[in-house]
Amino acid sequence: MTILIIAEHDGVALKTATLNTIAAAEKIGGEIHVLVAGSDCGAVGQVAATATGVTRVLVADADHYGAQLAENLAALVVDQVRADSSFTHVLAPATAFGKNVLPRIAALLDSSQISDVTAIESPDTFERPFYAGNAVARLKSSDKVKVLSIRTTAFDPVSATGGSATVQSLAGGADLGLSQLAGREVVKLERPELTAATIIVSGGRGLGAADKFHAVLEPLADKLGAALGASRAAVDAGYAPNDYQVGQTGKIVAPQLYVAVGISGAIQHLAGMKDSKVIVAINKDAEAPIFQIADYGLVADLFVSVPELVSAL
Repeated sequence: MTILIIAEHDGVALKTATLNTIAAAEKIGGEIHVLVAGSDCGAVGQVAATATGVTRVLVADADHYGAQLAENLAALVVDQVRADSSFTHVLAPATAFGKNVLPRIAALLDSSQISDVTAIESPDTFERPFYAGNAVARLKSSDKVKVLSIRTTAFDPVSATGGSATVQSLAGGADLGLSQLAGREVVKLERPELTAATIIVSGGRGLGAADKFHAVLEPLADKLGAALGASRAAVDAGYAPNDYQVGQTGKIVAPQLYVAVGISGAIQHLAGMKDSKVIVAINKDAEAPIFQIADYGLVADLFVSVPELVSAL
């Protein structure tokens, strides 16, 4: 039994989400192989080889893998799985990257994808949440090759050092030419990346305007060394960019500390952050649903209490 993990990386560094996925693979058992596909990505392969638990790293370095488009990457993965009958599982993090490529792989392998896996009972039995996390499904798969996306917040990442996997160059497949990257806009953040941050300060519709969102939250985030997040309502209102959105249709996070400011706690938002270790809520509405899951709650005017908190810190 061999597990193939599709590494998420930016061409320079391995994303932490891949380390979480390796941790999930260890629960399944068997050998763990990591596929690093990209352009000039040899350094990433070397980094992946030092991750704990990895047996072998396959590096496919070709120009047409540089954009990591689903069509070319899926074809590469399927070719490897078909060429080696020992592969029984294909895993990727349940991030935008994984959600882009895994469905195509599952379709080509005639497998039923199991999405957002949060627990692994055995090599063929898994758990995943549904109904915005209010219910959990226990699934048993009889597919020859099981295709899983892993909710990274459910598994602590393995150590990025200490491993000694072998690195093998892989001949890339042909460029299928089915799609091409027209452009990419990357938001450069001065603060920690949202999904990797240990502290997150999030704002909701209660902040009232984009300038107030930044004026109130940024000093607190700077004091705490935190990433900035937002509810969908705040993003839809234009207070914050889409990259800030936390929730069922945004990013799933589980930091050590989550500070929710002016967020009522709609079920879609709670689904994205309720696994946070400590939740602090600040809202003037004492009946706001966010207080039902908060470890610490402050019923107060955020425009008064947050600056006071910043001053106290």
